[in-house]
Amino acid sequence: MSILAKVEAILYLKGEPVSLTDMAELIKCDRGEVEDALIQLMSDYAHRESALEVVETQKGYYALQLRQTYGELMDTLIQPELGVGALRTLAAIALNEGITQTDLIDLRGSGAYQQVQELVELGFVQKRKQKETRSYWLQVTKKFHQYFQVDQLPQQLSLSFPIKGEDEPDKKLNGK
Repeated sequence: MSILAKVEAILYLKGEPVSLTDMAELIKCDRGEVEDALIQLMSDYAHRESALEVVETQKGYYALQLRQTYGELMDTLIQPELGVGALRTLAAIALNEGITQTDLIDLRGSGAYQQVQELVELGFVQKRKQKETRSYWLQVTKKFHQYFQVDQLPQQLSLSFPIKGEDEPDKKLNGK
């Protein structure tokens, strides 16, 4: 296996920028050979019609990455990762079929402000200023329904949760 192929494999498998020194240690050769292989690899990727490119970072590390022109495609295909708090906030908005931001903060706490902003930026929630109050009206978007495939849930599936201020569910279930 050539040094060029090994360098390419390292860049692919690491999935993050790698230094010349680290690559040389992994391949067990000198830095000059790795540098020559990188120059050749960068040239090869630059001259082919590939979605990938080899780039040098500001810190002098090297990475195999998707070309920026494919950013929109990546956003469509790669699912955003939401933390547990953001998912719970999103669930509260969806289950209430829309909610004022004030009521959501009462329900979820002040951390929900940042979570709402993240959900708006990701396109899962839309936020509209209300005329009557200083609060915003929050509701899920079409992207939410598509991403979580809500319309594919069985019709019989019914989620029923108490809303703040309503009675708790009957605790006498199962003889308790």
